[in-house]
Amino acid sequence: MTQLHFSQMSPRRPDYDEVAATFEALIERVRTEPLDAVERWDSLRRDLSAYQSLTGLQFSQDTQDSAARDEHNFADEFFPRIVEFQTRMKRELLARRAALEPHLGGHIFSLWTSDVAAFEPSIEGDLVAEAKTVTQRGELIASAEIEFRGELLNHAQLGKYKQSADRETREAATRAYWAWFEDNADESDDYYDRLVELRTTMAHKLDFENYVSLGYLRMQRVDYGAEDVQAFRQQVVDHIVPLVAEIKERQRVRLGVDTLYVWDEDVHDPSGTPQPTCTPEEMIARAHEMFGAIHPQLGEFFEMMQSRGLMDLIARKGKASGGFCTSLEGGSPFIFGNFNGTHSDMHTFTHEVGHAFQCWLSRENYPLDLVWPTLESCEIHSMSLEFFCAPHMELFFGDAADAYREIHLTENLAFIPYGVAVDHFQHLVYESPEATPAERRAMWLQMEALYLPWRNWGGIEHGEAGGMWHRQGHIFGSPFYYIDYVLALTCALQFWARMQHDPSGALTDYVTLCKRGGDASFLELVSSASLRSPFESGSLIAAVDAARQTLHL
Repeated sequence: MTQLHFSQMSPRRPDYDEVAATFEALIERVRTEPLDAVERWDSLRRDLSAYQSLTGLQFSQDTQDSAARDEHNFADEFFPRIVEFQTRMKRELLARRAALEPHLGGHIFSLWTSDVAAFEPSIEGDLVAEAKTVTQRGELIASAEIEFRGELLNHAQLGKYKQSADRETREAATRAYWAWFEDNADESDDYYDRLVELRTTMAHKLDFENYVSLGYLRMQRVDYGAEDVQAFRQQVVDHIVPLVAEIKERQRVRLGVDTLYVWDEDVHDPSGTPQPTCTPEEMIARAHEMFGAIHPQLGEFFEMMQSRGLMDLIARKGKASGGFCTSLEGGSPFIFGNFNGTHSDMHTFTHEVGHAFQCWLSRENYPLDLVWPTLESCEIHSMSLEFFCAPHMELFFGDAADAYREIHLTENLAFIPYGVAVDHFQHLVYESPEATPAERRAMWLQMEALYLPWRNWGGIEHGEAGGMWHRQGHIFGSPFYYIDYVLALTCALQFWARMQHDPSGALTDYVTLCKRGGDASFLELVSSASLRSPFESGSLIAAVDAARQTLHL
């Protein structure tokens, strides 16, 4: 495959009539030459996927660029319009499963079955409207300009002040952060009202009682369902919430405060949270050394990413918030981030490198559906690499490396209850789609009481009123994509526990898992890496015991 520099990538905007005609010809060809049709279809889809990814990336890099916005808006309209063709193609292939399965394997037919069940032409307009609404909500977040002590900052840039060792500074920054969400709450609620209505309408058109079943199909969850997730959430309540409550109490004592308020939760020591001792540019150079020390393939991969300009990591005005990895021409991964000089830069960076490494190793999987696994499996690669990188943190934090490792572990443990709260909240929302914004806030407060009982908002009205979920972009743009992080983290913690006594074996299983990409379902991939299913009773106990030992609790 040609390995272009990022600056050379410019997939041609697709022409709808031309693409439609190509699909019609491919659908006809399936009936006579199915394997050849699959090969041609795969080539078309890779080209279309590269275009879609690049337009989304360029818009995220500068949401104020009118040309990038126009191209992104075109993509928002174009891709929902071709779902019908994709679905018809999959129906034809499913009808020929017996002949094709020996060549393509069985898993891909499970994925296609989900896709076919999740679409009818009647929802095409709803999909277009959904994509546009998600984009508008993203533009709102990216437009944030928060005045703080003489500066105009976006959410990412405000982050370093929220982690300040000075309690007055971090309280002020946290209040400014949530004041922005309160000022924009009506607009956020309006976007979410529209999205819930659109998704519920699509579910009803497809004869589902509500969006929950449709949402699981769209996530291609082929070997577990809502009942499994519900049982897992109970494991979190039983085993993780009490552990995190102890961690938070120790944090309060360490900080020497009477009450641990929300603005204290990101600070784990009176001297403050450890920050990288190097510039972002130096961090990237040292990362090359780290990845090479972890595994030769990982080092070679990262060198390729650097030489081809496949990263954009520094926060700036107009840039979309958050971090992600996407796949461009030739299967080349691209890492998008928002470095802001805090410790979170490191775990966000290593997280996205994990995604990119898997994407690169499995880029030639065929068909395209098998390059990336379903999302809960994707997150194993990213979250596990964070832990494999942990022994090398002296490169970035010097004498504070042990403090960083402790924070990384405790923050991951604390994330688990938050992650299931986000998931549980979405189940409540889509089971009661007629709920008002006030009722949704009450739902969120129920989640905080169950999963985050230590949370004290200290008079921040938006939080106390149940508005915290407004900050979580996945709730708006990727419904039900959140428990995936928690399921994957349960697996990553197993890799971490194995690292303590068998680092070589754990790493070998990890790299092998990355190479597999999406060639199997979540539970099969987990088993193949010698990991326990998160849905097994007691799957969290070993991680809790290891964490207690490491943290001396």
